[in-house]
Amino acid sequence: MPLHQWDYLFAFGTIFAALDAYNIGANDVANSFATSVASKSLTLKQACVAAGICEFLGAVLVGARVSGTIKNGIIDLAAFQDNAGVQLLGFTCAIMASGTWLMIATYNSWTVSTTYSIVASLIGVGVATGGGDAVQWGWNGGKGVATIFAGFLIAPSIAGCFGAAVYLISKYAVLVRKDSLRAGLYTIPFYFLAVGSILTMSIVYKGAPSLNIDEFTPGVTAGIILGTGGAVGLLASLFWLPFVYAKVVRDDYTLQWYHVFLGPLLWKRAPPADAGNREAVLTNTGEPTGTAAEDVEKGQITEEARSDEKASSMSTEATSPAQPHPAPLQEVDSHDIHGAWIMPKNLWIIVRYKALPWLKKILLHGSSVDIHALQAKEGSADAERIKAIHQRAKVYDNKTEHLFSFLQVMTACTASFAHGSNDVSNAIGPYSAIYEVWSTAQPVGPNTPIPVWMLAFGGAMIVIGLATYGYNIMRILGNRLTLMSPSRGFSMELGSSITVLLASQFGIPVSSTMCITGATIGVAMCNGDIHSFNWRGLAWILLGWVLTVPIASISAGCLMGIMLNAPSL
Repeated sequence: MPLHQWDYLFAFGTIFAALDAYNIGANDVANSFATSVASKSLTLKQACVAAGICEFLGAVLVGARVSGTIKNGIIDLAAFQDNAGVQLLGFTCAIMASGTWLMIATYNSWTVSTTYSIVASLIGVGVATGGGDAVQWGWNGGKGVATIFAGFLIAPSIAGCFGAAVYLISKYAVLVRKDSLRAGLYTIPFYFLAVGSILTMSIVYKGAPSLNIDEFTPGVTAGIILGTGGAVGLLASLFWLPFVYAKVVRDDYTLQWYHVFLGPLLWKRAPPADAGNREAVLTNTGEPTGTAAEDVEKGQITEEARSDEKASSMSTEATSPAQPHPAPLQEVDSHDIHGAWIMPKNLWIIVRYKALPWLKKILLHGSSVDIHALQAKEGSADAERIKAIHQRAKVYDNKTEHLFSFLQVMTACTASFAHGSNDVSNAIGPYSAIYEVWSTAQPVGPNTPIPVWMLAFGGAMIVIGLATYGYNIMRILGNRLTLMSPSRGFSMELGSSITVLLASQFGIPVSSTMCITGATIGVAMCNGDIHSFNWRGLAWILLGWVLTVPIASISAGCLMGIMLNAPSL
């Protein structure tokens, strides 16, 4: 029997759970894909589509079906004294404080930990409800408050070491070799094998609690991991290797993405006659922009071409006899409104040609903005400072860098799948407790079942958050911190994934936000120059981390205390 007298609390809980999940997508997922977008391995629109699919499938297919309502042992349930109403109020206040803080942080482009935000909010609720003794302040088997502060140092340090190690292996095994492209073609399939195994472990141990991994024997678990990695490596050798060879080495610009399914047949595919004579414009991120003809087709006409065209035009005008130029026909706007707007014809024009284009522009704005243009205003002191940071980083062969783009996309998508299955509970965990208390009128126990519809709700809000507002976080990460390239971005993402995997195995709570930031620092230091990293930008990121715990906990505690002790009408 639902507690209808508390319907308004359930409504507030639903709204702010949606806001919390929205900001997980806009803040947490966005900073995970920032390296892929910054290195141009993915466009912003491609990142939104890939992350949206992986996050949603991760949340719905292998998301946690049971959530600890005390959120990692932070609050002792005895503090609620078996009072269902107080529990409902407590979890509602926690999700309201967490969602509000995440929205403020995302608006100000602060990368914060969504996990720490909800945990800090629960700390405040626990103190307001049962005093200081209601909170597990110690280590508590890796689940107490002390682990929050330990994570500030543990996560970035470990991720930095792993990110640097992966990049150094790539650097000396491939990038600095005399024929780096050939070395990359021989080496990358083994990378696929290793990455496939590591990311499978990440999904199995970190992001798929519903797989009941504890029921598997160690031999079965090892077989799943190695078998998946071996399959990925084999598929890469059969399909990816001939495709990338034809595209990068033979410069077969006629290849489309679906040609990858031709596999070994591509070894015998003859390249176009002019493949070797094309003048490709290469960027320092590993992406050739194509031939001059392709650039013209895309509207990228060079200054020389414009000058020639202008001179030719002037010459023609000078030698041609003067003749009247008829005024061009004015295009008649058939979508004007004539008469009363409420007329059926005018209503159709308003909806079809006025409202829908405006709505489409609003909804797709977040996935179509130019992240690179937003990172710094051209000609500003900030832009010059970032340019100086980039100049201190070594730039390697673009075609070789291009090989790492595939690995980076694979790493980002798999990490996103694991993230969706695991971190959706940051918003849906407390909401499941709110729903359980409201619908049954009974206080919840240590664990609360999470229906599939609730996981789908959380996954959908994460996707919407990334697609509509994730750019506000992406614009201050990536190239604003250091020079990004596919090999660097891949190393950062893989180093972060390894850290999350190992930490989960040893019961050390870490934040994916902190891991990717630490890995970015580690890879940047491999340049051998401390000035190749934007330390001022890092200071703003650290400020967001530090402010999360006191602001979220105090906000939730004050809200809980005021509502709990308000005089009854």
